[in-house]
Amino acid sequence: MSIKIQRLINFTMVLLAWLTLPFLGLNNLKRFFPASFFIVFFEFFNVLIGKRRKWWVFYNKPNSYLLNEFPFNIGPFLVGSMWILKWTYGNFKGFLLLNAIVDAFFTFPLSRLSRKLKYYTLVRLNHFQFFLFIFYKAFLLYGFQYLFEDEKPPRD
Repeated sequence: MSIKIQRLINFTMVLLAWLTLPFLGLNNLKRFFPASFFIVFFEFFNVLIGKRRKWWVFYNKPNSYLLNEFPFNIGPFLVGSMWILKWTYGNFKGFLLLNAIVDAFFTFPLSRLSRKLKYYTLVRLNHFQFFLFIFYKAFLLYGFQYLFEDEKPPRD
């Protein structure tokens, strides 16, 4: 895959995610953005560890965070976190289930497709380990939202 195509995919991925924000609603955006931003900020440090340990590799060079992982973080990861919180906050089991489904979709079929397209590939993580690497952050996302929520959801 050429660098131009990768950049086009990155731009499209971010743009499509952000185009859904008006449908989220301003109140939900204000309510769920801090927790989602916290997770994206936290993910920045996770990416540094993953890159250093070569858990995955992007095919195109330069191998920089801004060209490779950043579009995932500010696009589908940030916006997707807000949508998942909107749909499931207050129902922890539903939240975990939806996160598991979304993370499994990203981890298994999309990671395999990205390898075939020579976009990125997993190196020192298998798909299940990569799923766990992504999924554990769901607990932090929900916990952060819970700590800063004015009205606490009922317990499951």
